[in-house]
Amino acid sequence: MARSSSHPLTRFLPRTIRGQLIVGTILLQLLLLTIFLALMLQRQSVEFRLRDQQRLAGQVLLLAEVSQHSIEANEPTALENLVKAVRVSAAIRFAKITDLQGFTLAHSDTILNGTYLRDKTEIAALKPPYQLKLIQRDDGSYEAVAPVMIDGQTVALAWVTPDTLVLGHQIRPFIQTSLLYALFALLTNSLLAILLARTVTQPLRRLLLGMQQLVRDPERHGAFPLPVTTINEAGELTAGFNTMVRELEEQRAGLNDTLALLDSMLANAPIGFAFFDREYHYVRLNQFLADINELSINRHLGRPLTAVFPEAAARSMMQIIGEVFETGEAARDVDLSGELPHAPGMHHHWLMSFYPVRTGQEPVRWVGAVVVETTQRRQAEEALRKTEKLAAAGRLAASIAHEINNPLEAVTNLLYLLRHHPSLDGEAQEFAELAQRELLRVSQITQQTLRFYRQSTQPIDSNIGELLDSVLLLHQGRIHSAQLDVMRKYRGLPELYAFSGELRQLFANLVGNALDAMNQGGRLTLAVRESRHWKDGRHGVRVFVADTGSGMSEQVRHRIFEAFYTTKDATGTGLGLWVSAEIVEKHHGSISVRSRTAAPSGTVFMVFFPHDALRPAPVPELESANYSA
Repeated sequence: MARSSSHPLTRFLPRTIRGQLIVGTILLQLLLLTIFLALMLQRQSVEFRLRDQQRLAGQVLLLAEVSQHSIEANEPTALENLVKAVRVSAAIRFAKITDLQGFTLAHSDTILNGTYLRDKTEIAALKPPYQLKLIQRDDGSYEAVAPVMIDGQTVALAWVTPDTLVLGHQIRPFIQTSLLYALFALLTNSLLAILLARTVTQPLRRLLLGMQQLVRDPERHGAFPLPVTTINEAGELTAGFNTMVRELEEQRAGLNDTLALLDSMLANAPIGFAFFDREYHYVRLNQFLADINELSINRHLGRPLTAVFPEAAARSMMQIIGEVFETGEAARDVDLSGELPHAPGMHHHWLMSFYPVRTGQEPVRWVGAVVVETTQRRQAEEALRKTEKLAAAGRLAASIAHEINNPLEAVTNLLYLLRHHPSLDGEAQEFAELAQRELLRVSQITQQTLRFYRQSTQPIDSNIGELLDSVLLLHQGRIHSAQLDVMRKYRGLPELYAFSGELRQLFANLVGNALDAMNQGGRLTLAVRESRHWKDGRHGVRVFVADTGSGMSEQVRHRIFEAFYTTKDATGTGLGLWVSAEIVEKHHGSISVRSRTAAPSGTVFMVFFPHDALRPAPVPELESANYSA
């Protein structure tokens, strides 16, 4: 069995070629001596063994024969004396009598009387057939066994173990002669090894020093190439070592260039790279992916996917990574989306590909991921779809406006004639005038092609309270039929320089949505007051439209100002609040909403309009100057 290099005896071996050569010579001579002794001993031992086996067989048969009477008469003392008498012979080491179960009836060593056999070969000899046998024990010694017969039946076994020292005394002269020869050969070969060691070890020592320098400082090659001073194998080894160092230097230079190229690509590539272990933890990633996830590289390394990606996306990634580890097959073009746990509120989209990373012939060690964030592309595609929808809606709105303009003009003329009819009382004329104003607003809306095509009008000073009252008057029928309470809170009836028609449309959209949310009764609150913007401190007018309706969920509230988004199914167009937000933006104002679905439920829209946001700045007057001639 080969010895391991970590065996404790290796520390006693010489560390130099000279010492190893001397030790090797001694070991070689010892090996030759061992072979010589083995051959000589084999020849002599064959004769001694045949003679000893014959003598041993006779002794064990004699012991078996003379022990019959003592066993038959059941005389243990006589049996013990008998085995002791056999032990008197110098060639016998032990003698004993056992029963067929291995129990010692008598032993030349009285201490072992009454014990059982323990040697496996002896136990095997207890089995029939019972006859003269020569067995070899576990310790390597020979032993003879013969059956003790009484009336033709085997009742016990006789055992005789020879003394191997007798054989050793016979071959001692051969061993002494061989040892003297071995000592002389060792001295002669050791002297020769010492003389040759310098020639062999000098170039090898030079190689050792060069290798140690190379290990200490791989980049420093000033000692190379090493000088070749011999023409034997040591010289060839030195030349080969010089060639190896030169090739290693070239390979290291190429490897450094490759590693630098790979590191540069990984660090600067406009795409995310990451590597994961079997516990779904980050092993390595580049800065581009860290920027995508809005976390530093150190906050990724060693952390699981669930700490970086949203839960649903992380579970999908873990499932795919597990499949790549299991099958060793890549997974490409996986679409994932969600909100980052550390940056909620922004929905992200990613396109990922996963591939196995192997080192050598072992199974998949890591799984690499190529990550591309497609959020902006998705937003651009969504914006393009909305633009196409808006364009189609704009063309439809323009055609509708063109078709209804003529009947609207006719109805306007009829209302003008009706207002001046002498049979109408004052209240009827007031209603006709209100109808004509609302019809004029409808005409303006059609001319603006439902906000997709706007025709600019001039802003005027508008009373916010009067605009809200006119909107309530239009919805008076719905308010009474739904049995709603209306609460007005106007402070000082503030005026605003704005587009009054568009403000009326804005308030009509907000009030209409509030009425839609209160199908089973409720309270509608309209409030107007002078206010100041909480961010920049601008003075203006703040309008509140509050209802006690069903309220909106958080998801709905985030999308109510998107074009074509509606929760009214077939009865809604999804354009009301989108148009309202653009009206507020046109007036440089702001709009916010608060809503809750739990009791007490309801929604509050808050619109802020800064004063004189649309009023042109006054032109400074030029001072006149008199010049004297």
